[in-house]
Amino acid sequence: MKDREMDYFTALYEVARVINASLEPSRVLEKIVRCVVDSMQIKACSLRLLDSQGNKLVMGAACGLSPRYVRKGPVLLKESGLDQKAMKGKTVWLKDAQTDKSFQYGEKARTEGIKSVLVVPLKLEKSVVGVLRVYTDNVRKFRDREIQFLEAVANLSAIALDNARFHKTLQTSCDLMTAHKYRIDDN
Repeated sequence: MKDREMDYFTALYEVARVINASLEPSRVLEKIVRCVVDSMQIKACSLRLLDSQGNKLVMGAACGLSPRYVRKGPVLLKESGLDQKAMKGKTVWLKDAQTDKSFQYGEKARTEGIKSVLVVPLKLEKSVVGVLRVYTDNVRKFRDREIQFLEAVANLSAIALDNARFHKTLQTSCDLMTAHKYRIDDN
């Protein structure tokens, strides 16, 4: 048990290191989901982000899921009771995604071999900007330490996305100021 807890500490350190090393959101999210799969020894992990209209969750990154499953269709909040709860800031566990009515794609979960799913909100201050999902191929009840680890990863992911967005805005502003300066200097 002690070794397992140390693995989560090491994995959390690795996630923080990855986030600090890049401002490229897709690269950071890919590394985060891979780190979660490796450290928790689970089937798969995905990060989904809330679209600009607030109606659906779009794929940010996935590890361990088939391309067919990833492209199965949009996760619409109005059709996913699971994600509705997560978007209210709650961590949600499904014992069996194949049969649970709150899981939008139960039949696709069966085909993919997904059983239990844990969904953790990506919180940024008081708003939720997406979800971190972990998938297992057998029924699995997650321990408190595992949930704490995933909540920390989800929060770090939200911060990383916000930092990348802020950096892009700042970079665009600098580019505009530079372009404006050159126009003035040319006159």
